[in-house]
Amino acid sequence: MSREPDAGLPGDAELPGDYALPGTLSDALRTELIAFRRDLHMHPELGNQEFRTTAALKARLEAAGLHPQVLSTGTGLVCDVGAGAGVRGAGPEAGGRRTGGRPVLAIRADIDALPIPDTKTGVPYRSTVPDRAHACGHDVHTTAVLGAGLVLAELDRQGLLPQPVRLIFQPAEEVLPGGAADAIESGVLDGVGRIIAVHCDPRVDAGRIGLRVGPITSACDRLEITLDGPGGHTARPHLTTDLVTAAAKIVTEVPALLSRRVDTRSGLALTWGRIESGHACNVIPQHAELAGTVRCLDLPAWREAPDLVHAAVDEIATLHRAKSQINYIRGVPPVVNDPVVTELLRDAHAARRGALAIEDTEQSLGGEDFSWYLEHVPGAMARLGVRAPGSGARLDLHRGDFDVDEAAITVGVELFTAAALLDAAHGR
Repeated sequence: MSREPDAGLPGDAELPGDYALPGTLSDALRTELIAFRRDLHMHPELGNQEFRTTAALKARLEAAGLHPQVLSTGTGLVCDVGAGAGVRGAGPEAGGRRTGGRPVLAIRADIDALPIPDTKTGVPYRSTVPDRAHACGHDVHTTAVLGAGLVLAELDRQGLLPQPVRLIFQPAEEVLPGGAADAIESGVLDGVGRIIAVHCDPRVDAGRIGLRVGPITSACDRLEITLDGPGGHTARPHLTTDLVTAAAKIVTEVPALLSRRVDTRSGLALTWGRIESGHACNVIPQHAELAGTVRCLDLPAWREAPDLVHAAVDEIATLHRAKSQINYIRGVPPVVNDPVVTELLRDAHAARRGALAIEDTEQSLGGEDFSWYLEHVPGAMARLGVRAPGSGARLDLHRGDFDVDEAAITVGVELFTAAALLDAAHGR
């Protein structure tokens, strides 16, 4: 899905201090980026398997004279742009970054796809890989960060980029607890003082962004429970453990218990996605399995969630004489936007598109591993509008028919480049 990008972008918006903001996209680069996004969309790769995507990004960045490094996990990249940028973490004597001692701004993209089929029709860039699709917009995130890197590299050649910027192309965002943890472990935040990102929002028109100070996503964990009992005849449930009833009680009563054991304002919610037990109508089974997700709006409540869930499950299972085994898989904390970095994104988008192209956004119940970066450095994530203006479309994320207005790519590039320039100009 595409429309002609806006022609009259304000390339020299005047900001406080008479600082001119260069770095708009040429028509040739816009066309190239749309083609790059479509190529990624046609060849989606799952988390930690993004070898083709990594190779394509590496080749394009190297063609621009940059020096990207593949992460230690084997996929994903980190690349410094500007002001003598060299080997990440190396000092000037080793050809490394020269930042004058000031931490750099990082721009992060996630590069993995989802294990679902692409159900779009009538588009030439539909996924060519069975049961794989970029149904969350990561191809757009990736292309926008690539485009920003190319624009910033050109500005650096012109002497217009006063401070280095780091590009992070992170694998495995969709794999709990997220590839961000591995990227951080490999050193992508060395020397970083602030970090920014976007996430596609199909409820927001292309050309606009949504911003929020504080939590913008929720925590998301995974819960797996197995129940066991001796089994028996459905004619005599009193002589055994009625395992199906025990499972049903856990499904209904554990969420209810949690709602009374934590402040309701924390938004702690357990929702089940799978329950399996038994094979015959007249046989009480010996084994049952349940799985679901635990989501939470509040960071302190998220830290308490595993103990609360364990206690509630054990209480109900014991009441019904079922042996329980709980596998609580830590996912991600909420993304909590820093007010200063959020204001940087607000100023950047206002400089390019005007203040009226910014809207407030609500906290989502979705999880995002960008939150792990914010455990180390301040940062912020913006919601990038991808809905064609006036379309009234109600496409959602994680659906096989998800698609975007490709003008959003230009908007993402503008946002990132403007943020990098403003960050350097105002000493954020």
